[in-house]
Amino acid sequence: MEQTHGTGGAHGSHGSHGGGPTLEAKVLTVSESVHAGTRQDRSGDALCELLAAHGYTVVDRRTVPDGVRPVAGALADMAHGFAGLLVSTGGTGFSPRDLTPEATRSVVDREAPGLAEATRAASPLGRLSRGIAGTIGACLVVNVPGSPAGATESLEAIVDVVPHAIELLRGGRPH
Repeated sequence: MEQTHGTGGAHGSHGSHGGGPTLEAKVLTVSESVHAGTRQDRSGDALCELLAAHGYTVVDRRTVPDGVRPVAGALADMAHGFAGLLVSTGGTGFSPRDLTPEATRSVVDREAPGLAEATRAASPLGRLSRGIAGTIGACLVVNVPGSPAGATESLEAIVDVVPHAIELLRGGRPH
């Protein structure tokens, strides 16, 4: 069973942030121990801080255990009707339980390999991440590593282009 934290919030609403659309994000932590309540969600906390620093409102935050079914189910549910950024942290490595990329691939409509490549290039251990990025409807999904440093370094590498990507997903101005 997944744990839900935070608020619901409007999905894909337009607001007064710089005269453009409201920047909204959701964070999904993939971790057996965080889900069981035996470890603090340090990477999820770090991502929320980074997103807030870049003007995002985190409208949903959840935790699920490792595995294709729980991760795919949470991603699909969180992306449904949402026009914003959905960042998952954890499950991108080489452990037998690290199945976040497989789960993500099973629910995305289209992959965005340039974003995944940029996240890997940004972190010293990023070459060990198997994370992917892609879209589900108007939602941009990005997998980042489960360590606080890896998660924030990876997201920092792409956060500047995310508003444009989301605007395009929402049907906004083409190039």
